[in-house]
Amino acid sequence: MTYGVAMKLDRGLVFAADTRTNAGVDNIAQYRKLQSWRQPGDRVLVLLTAGNLAITQTVVSLLNEPLTLTNPDAENTHLLNVPNMYRAARVVGDAVREARRIDGPALEASRINFTTSFIFGGQIGSEPPRLFQVYAEGNFIEATDDTPFLQIGEHKYGKPILDRVARADMRLGEAAKLMLLSFDSTLRSNLSVGMPLDILIYERNSLDVKREKRISADDEYFKSLSAAWSDALRQAFAKIDEFKF
Repeated sequence: MTYGVAMKLDRGLVFAADTRTNAGVDNIAQYRKLQSWRQPGDRVLVLLTAGNLAITQTVVSLLNEPLTLTNPDAENTHLLNVPNMYRAARVVGDAVREARRIDGPALEASRINFTTSFIFGGQIGSEPPRLFQVYAEGNFIEATDDTPFLQIGEHKYGKPILDRVARADMRLGEAAKLMLLSFDSTLRSNLSVGMPLDILIYERNSLDVKREKRISADDEYFKSLSAAWSDALRQAFAKIDEFKF
């Protein structure tokens, strides 16, 4: 499994995902769950994946396949020639449906569910940045100012702090800090989510990616963030009056 989260902010977008994949307690591996496509000055697109690794890799391959052609713009609609983010999200949804068409019957015959989900966002041209959650059926919802974050995978442990703190007017670095705290809570409570983490920060209207990092278990900032948050929670807990009968 995995955990992925993204936020749509007034200043841009922030994406983060872990890299752990497990098929049982003794079969654990690392795979990148954050993919991006960019044409500087024109568009930046980012995809987070969760669920059955074979399915998500098939979807990513279907998205990349038309881009490997000698003249991709002469072929079918794809991520680099759609005019807006809604159409780009439709391309992702269509790839999910195509993966289901190809592999769904075999999975069903083996009694394996078609389990997958995606977060897809970015900016195309002068349109404002947008953020979508794409389901296994290929349909999707969009993040709003009222709900500026989306999560996939093992999200329940990291959701409470996002519910309490996330705001659309946050600074990008502030949002990244919040998302890493969400990961810290998840890592402490769920063994199916693990380091390293991939994080990408997109600044509105830049139409390029300038801040992207892989955070390993020995990252000094993440370690200090985790320790400071634990101390702050203990201090806040100690200041609250005890329950009295």
